[in-house]
Amino acid sequence: MASESSPLLAYRLLGEEGAALPANGAGGPGGASARKLSTFLGVVVPTVLSMFSIVVFLRIDATGPSGLRVLPQGYGWNLLYGSLLLGLVGGVCTLGAGLYARASFLTFLLVSGSLASVLISFVAVGPRDIRLTPRPGPNGSSLPPRFGHFTGFNSSTLKDNLGAGYAEDYTTGAVMNFASVFAVLFNGCTGIMAGANMSGELKDPSRAIPLGTIVAVAYTFFVYVLLFFLSSFTCDRTLLQEDYGFFRAISLWPPLVLIGIYATALSASMSSLIGASRILHALARDDLFGVILAPAKVVSRGGNPWAAVLYSWGLVQLVLLAGKLNTLAAVVTVFYLVAYAAVDLSCLSLEWASAPNFRPTFSLFSWHTCLLGVASCLLMMFLISPGAAGGSLLLMGLLAALLTARGGPSSWGYVSQALLFHQVRKYLLRLDVRKDHVKFWRPQLLLLVGNPRGALPLLRLANQLKKGGLYVLGHVTLGDLDSLPSDPVQPQYGAWLSLVDRAQVKAFVDLTLSPSVRQGAQHLLRISGLESNSHPLP
Repeated sequence: MASESSPLLAYRLLGEEGAALPANGAGGPGGASARKLSTFLGVVVPTVLSMFSIVVFLRIDATGPSGLRVLPQGYGWNLLYGSLLLGLVGGVCTLGAGLYARASFLTFLLVSGSLASVLISFVAVGPRDIRLTPRPGPNGSSLPPRFGHFTGFNSSTLKDNLGAGYAEDYTTGAVMNFASVFAVLFNGCTGIMAGANMSGELKDPSRAIPLGTIVAVAYTFFVYVLLFFLSSFTCDRTLLQEDYGFFRAISLWPPLVLIGIYATALSASMSSLIGASRILHALARDDLFGVILAPAKVVSRGGNPWAAVLYSWGLVQLVLLAGKLNTLAAVVTVFYLVAYAAVDLSCLSLEWASAPNFRPTFSLFSWHTCLLGVASCLLMMFLISPGAAGGSLLLMGLLAALLTARGGPSSWGYVSQALLFHQVRKYLLRLDVRKDHVKFWRPQLLLLVGNPRGALPLLRLANQLKKGGLYVLGHVTLGDLDSLPSDPVQPQYGAWLSLVDRAQVKAFVDLTLSPSVRQGAQHLLRISGLESNSHPLP
C-alpha cells in the first residue's frame, strides 16, 4: 500500500503501472520511491483542472423555471451545502495524496466529457427561448416572465454582444464594471502554480514544470476563447447577463453539464486545499511563526500533514460565511495578484543579483518581463479594489517585518546580500587609483587588536577618527597552517563581527594566520584597503 511519501499517482492510470512498493511506501530500505510522475499527470492535469475553476462562477440556476428545484435555497442552506462539500474535500485531502490523485484523474475525465457535450450542444441545438428567473417587483409584486434567447449562430447576435454593456449582477445586486469582471475571470488563471507544487513528485521538474504549465495554459486559453466566442455568437445579451447557468438550458443532456460544473468545483477545491496545507506545513516545519502554526507540524505515520489540512479547512470554512462567490472574487484575486507579484519580484531580484544558481532555461525570460509582471499585478490590484490592495500590501509588509524580527533560518540565504554584493562589486571595479585627488582624500585606518575584551574604548576612538573613511580591525593568530588540521581563523569571524555590532562601530574585520605578529601585521598592511596599492594608515 502506497503511503504519503509515495508518488501521487502510483496507480494503473492511462496504462502506466507504478512499481511495486513495500509496505512503508519507500522504494527500498531508506530509499525513495521509484515511481515518478510524467509531465502530463504531474503538471498538465492538476494545472488544467485548477484553471478550469472559473466554471464555479457559471451559476446553476436550480430554482428558476428553466431548471429543476432540487434543494432548498437561501443563505443558511447555501452555507450548509458548502460546508458539506468542504467536509468531503477535506476528508479526501486528510486521507492522503493517493486518494486525491485518483479523484483528480477521474475528475479530469468527467470535466472533459462535460466540456465536449457543451461544445457539441452549441452546434446541435436549434434556436430556443429560455425562461429567466423572475425578479420581484415593487411592493413584493411579481413581474411578467422574461425570456433569454439562444439564436444559434447569428452574426447579429455576435454584433450585439461585442460592446461592454455592463449591467447589474443579479446574484449580488452590484453593477459590474471592468475591474469586477476581470476579478471573476482572473480566477480561471489562478491554477498556474499547481504544477510547480508537484515538483517533488516529477521525473524531470526542470523540464516538466515549464513545458506542462505552458501546455496547460495554452489549452485552457483555447477552451475559454472558444467558449466565449460560441456564447457570444449564439446567446443574446439578456441570456448572458440574467442566467449564469445557461449551459444547462442549451445542452443536449443538462445533467452532464451539472456533473462537469460540480466536478470542476470539487477538483479546484481539492487542489487548493491540498496545496495550501502543504505550504502551511512547510511554514510550520521551518518554525517561521512559532507556536501559532506549531500544531501544523503533526503528520501521520505515512507522512500526511493532516493537521495542516485541518488548519486550511478551518480557514476556508470561515470564508464560506461570505455567502456569495462574486463578493469574494475581488479579494481572492487581489491576494493571488500579491502572490504572483511576489514571485515576479523574487525572480527580478535573483536576475539583478546575477545569482549563479539562478539559470532559467525559458528563452523569453528577462528582467524586463519580471518588472512588467510586478507592475501589471500592482496596477490591476488597485484597479480591482484599492482598499483590498492596500490592505493586502500592508499585511504582506507586516508579515515580512515579523519574519525579519524573528530571523529566518540562516541556511536559506538572503537575496538582499546577493544584491548588495553585486552592487558593491560593480562600484569597486569603478574605483581607479589613477583618478585619486587630495581634495577627496579619506583616511583608511587599520587598528591591530590583540585582546578585544579591553579594546572597546580604543575601537570607538578610532571609529571617530575615520570620518567617513575606511576602518579595518585587524588581528593576528599565531600558527602555521601547514601543521594544523584546519584553518583556526575562519571560526573566529562570527565573534569579531559580534564585537563590531556591540561596539557600534562601522568597521570591517580582517584576520590572518602567521608564525609571528610582525609577519601577520605586514600581511594585513598589504592586503587591507579598497585598492591593491592603497594601504591603510596603521
